[in-house]
Amino acid sequence: MEQIEIISWQTLDTLKAAATKIIEVVGALDTDEHMSIFCYIEDDYLELFYSELDANFIRHFEDEDEFQKTIEIRKAEFGAENFETMNYYEEEENFGDEDSEEDLDGFDMKDDDGDEDY
Repeated sequence: MEQIEIISWQTLDTLKAAATKIIEVVGALDTDEHMSIFCYIEDDYLELFYSELDANFIRHFEDEDEFQKTIEIRKAEFGAENFETMNYYEEEENFGDEDSEEDLDGFDMKDDDGDEDY
């Protein structure tokens, strides 16, 4: 594995645009202040590391195994494994459910305090 420090995000963006395939994006600059993009450029396995706090760098991997291991390590460092898809509102409540047995007859949304004046 080789690593080169990069000053400009523009250099990283240029390499990202030249990527044959982007395999994984870990982190986000908006929320995490750092982001790693794992990609292929022809036969080269690369990590493009963007950071608002630390040095930016390009990391070149010798083989795909080393590349995949680093992806998993980076996910653990950035906390990507902690996020699970939550199914909020599914079958919890019948909000807006027309088949609900709750009786809403007689409920009037109109207020008698002169709403028509607006």
